[in-house]
Amino acid sequence: MRFPQPLLQGTLIGRYKRFFADVMLPGDTPVTAHCPNSGSMLSVQAPGSDVWISPASNPDRKLKYTWEMIRVGDCLVGINTSHPNGLVAEAIRDGSMPELASYATLRREVKYGRNSRIDLLLERADGPKCYVEVKNVTMKRDLSPEAAVEFPDAVTARGSKHLAELSDMVAQGHRAVMVFLVQRGDGERFSVAADIDPVYADGLKRALAAGVEVLCYGCRVTPEEIVVARPLPMDL
Repeated sequence: MRFPQPLLQGTLIGRYKRFFADVMLPGDTPVTAHCPNSGSMLSVQAPGSDVWISPASNPDRKLKYTWEMIRVGDCLVGINTSHPNGLVAEAIRDGSMPELASYATLRREVKYGRNSRIDLLLERADGPKCYVEVKNVTMKRDLSPEAAVEFPDAVTARGSKHLAELSDMVAQGHRAVMVFLVQRGDGERFSVAADIDPVYADGLKRALAAGVEVLCYGCRVTPEEIVVARPLPMDL
């Protein structure tokens, strides 16, 4: 995924009310950007950090910028949670995620389960449907090279619900896959943050036992583009 316009680099003043971030652009120009991430953003919202924001394409939008990424150590981290579904869809189509290849069609945001929408639905004429849920991963509490990237960064009842619904799809004879997409390049392995949300950790174990598949892929993040790069080993 290439950004359609060059990103603007600035310094994070602070994030507040979940969806707002104040950024200082060059020339001591403060702006307020939309923060497209409803999570806690633990480890990726330190004031004073270098950040990159995108200008809004709609001139009538109230907030003229969107926060896209932040520098943590030597690594850029994509914090925009509106990108992962498209990134995974792009990777499936170009063959970068071979575990989900060989499906004829890919649809996004399809209704299923108990009043939910699946992120991606893969279909072909000669086999079961494949329900794909995508989770954005940004948290790395320990920056040492061997430390894991982790999910979730806050309690997520919605995430636990998705695990149960994926298990229901397997019980109905379909394929169900949870994809953890790591929008940072310094993660060598993935782990579940059971200390933050033990209910989610237990739900993932039950989903695995029920036949839900789990994939984790890391991304290459630059101010020009974000690309799904490689699979990561998982400690589940």
